[in-house]
Amino acid sequence: MIIRKNTMGFTLVEIMIVVAIIGLLAAIAVPNFVQARVTARRNTCINNMRLISSAKDQAALEVPLDETATPTTAQMSAYLKGGAVPEEPISGASSTYTVGAISINPVCANSAGTNLHVLP
Repeated sequence: MIIRKNTMGFTLVEIMIVVAIIGLLAAIAVPNFVQARVTARRNTCINNMRLISSAKDQAALEVPLDETATPTTAQMSAYLKGGAVPEEPISGASSTYTVGAISINPVCANSAGTNLHVLP
């Protein structure tokens, strides 16, 4: 009688090596993903502030506003996509854009008054 050994499966050591390699790759990839998400949100915020600044300038030219005046959302709505000031991309944070006077760049500040992002 011939007994055949079943060689169709993986050994425990092989499975442990594969799991360790996947864990190592995940440990490398997760911090990079988090950093990329933070960078993307920061860039979105800065781009939104550029759009607000551009809308303020265009509204000031059309309505003739003094550079110390603060344009209203109604005056800027024609120059903003969707007709409103964009929402802050930082989820979970209570932050808003402060439009300010025409001569001052808009800022993104949180509820504590700390500037999160400013135009370069």
